[in-house]
Amino acid sequence: MLQPSKSHQLLGWITFVLVLVALYMSFIYAPIERVMGYVQKIFYFHVASAWNAFFAFFIVFIASIIYLITRNMRWDTIAKVSAEIGVVFTTIVLVTGPIWGRAAWNTWWTWEPRLTTTLILWFIYLAYVLIRASGMETQKKATLAAVFGIIGFIDVPIVFFAIKWWGAKAHPLVFGESGGGIHPQMLHALIASVIAFTFLYFYMLQKGILIEQAEERLKKIKETLRAKSH
Repeated sequence: MLQPSKSHQLLGWITFVLVLVALYMSFIYAPIERVMGYVQKIFYFHVASAWNAFFAFFIVFIASIIYLITRNMRWDTIAKVSAEIGVVFTTIVLVTGPIWGRAAWNTWWTWEPRLTTTLILWFIYLAYVLIRASGMETQKKATLAAVFGIIGFIDVPIVFFAIKWWGAKAHPLVFGESGGGIHPQMLHALIASVIAFTFLYFYMLQKGILIEQAEERLKKIKETLRAKSH
């Protein structure tokens, strides 16, 4: 059985500490927002999850291109695992967003550009995961998933620039010329959360690759035993 390396274990401990720091800075260090109160603290995890969802799908995009060029299954594995993590982070975004929106703007959901394009992004990569779960031949499935992962990434910049392109009454532009700005301590908490979630992404990516490698090795052992039995 494949054992996690010392560097992977170290990454796990660093991630654990960073998550604790992010929790402290979000719930204790950062001031309570004057209008929304405690519910505004969802903001730190909502934005951090969104950033890592985008980053995860960017890795899918890059790994898919490299796989199509090299046909190296290692890149296919990276793309697969990163897509699964991206779907998890996007799910967190879609769950925390309405909770925050309900308290801030008295509505769970509006079909504004950023919310709608984020939901579309979630469906795109959920379909990607379903392709991965299909019973197609390995190489054919890897190629189809790679093409799908590259095309699907087109929606990421659309989500990111949705407010700037089409505007959004319920979704604030915190950063930018027309943004409302953010308290320095809140910004510190946000940066800490983004860093912690980014380390969490890399930890989950490494863990997922280890699991995929273990499953592949187990599959080969089964095939060898089956061949010997015949």
